[in-house]
Amino acid sequence: MINAIIVDDEPLALDILESYIEKAPNVNLLKRCENAMEAFEIVRSGEVDLMFLDIQMPQMTGIEFLKSLKNPPLVVFTTAYSEYALDGYDLNVLDYLLKPISFDRFMAAVNKAFDQIAPTDQQTSAADEQEFIFVKSDKKLIKVRYIDILYIEGLKDYVIIRMKDSRVITLQTMKSLESKMPSDQFRRIHRSYIVAIDKIEAIIGNMVEINKKHLPIGKNYREELLKIINENRL
Repeated sequence: MINAIIVDDEPLALDILESYIEKAPNVNLLKRCENAMEAFEIVRSGEVDLMFLDIQMPQMTGIEFLKSLKNPPLVVFTTAYSEYALDGYDLNVLDYLLKPISFDRFMAAVNKAFDQIAPTDQQTSAADEQEFIFVKSDKKLIKVRYIDILYIEGLKDYVIIRMKDSRVITLQTMKSLESKMPSDQFRRIHRSYIVAIDKIEAIIGNMVEINKKHLPIGKNYREELLKIINENRL
């Protein structure tokens, strides 16, 4: 599932892209934003995988907004002006859609996003076979065994890898670390938490209990988590 937002000051453009996202399989619209400032906090949360971003907007242009982001998601420019294509190339955007945008062209951009976000079979296999990961912390590369990890917590631009009797803090985004973890052992349950599936002791309402700690389950992750739980349910 790709979590997407739309940033555009034109109501019609917002309506069209929202209708396209509703038709697209495995794409979830987190929010539609009328300006860059409205989008800023949700992008900083790390929950956004893909942003459809208009260029000509009041207060702050799409280009200015993208340049201001430290760890931007994948970006597709949506604009009526072809002369900004070079800027898009320089900013390494995923795609550049000229208005009026057709559904076919929209889906081509979405498929590009899936190609970048979804790991290949080879990458997944390699991660699943590996039993540890090296994490940069305190000017060292620290070896962390998957079996020792209870959960991972996101804190702004840092992540905290929690183990039973210790923790490792590293400068990294949740999305980046999640892509490196074996998918059969770890699952994202919230924009701020990744848990080791075998360390889950209980599900209590909208909370996961691990090592007597209660972690929230985000609404966008609940269905996938419960699917995994039900596969191992008596």
